[in-house]
Amino acid sequence: MTEKLEIYKCLECGNIVQVLISGNGVLVCCGENMERLTPKYEENNELAEKHEPIFEENENGKFVTLRNHPMSEEHYIQFIEVIAKDKSKFCLKYLNPNEPAEFNINDCKSDLEALEHCNIHGLWRSKDD
Repeated sequence: MTEKLEIYKCLECGNIVQVLISGNGVLVCCGENMERLTPKYEENNELAEKHEPIFEENENGKFVTLRNHPMSEEHYIQFIEVIAKDKSKFCLKYLNPNEPAEFNINDCKSDLEALEHCNIHGLWRSKDD
């Protein structure tokens, strides 16, 4: 059974999908069950320092950013997503290599969790304090 807003990846072709409405079925791609991605969250770890989304506010508004993460063709953040903890709303931004790994979230409500997906190191999460 899937849960609302879970993220799955096909290990064969790399497709990534997100559940909008929960169901009893199994997600399948390329003839195989898709793998549910569990967001990583670690403290005091060099890998985590580059991958945990950070909530910041400045004179231009509220943002989710990633510090010190490469944004090259070979290694980059593919998307940043912000989800209300009650799962009533989410905001998503796709990123491309060579652009800043940040997302203006002024239109998103508070009490948020942020997710980001790195093309090499997978799904990471952070929480708004």
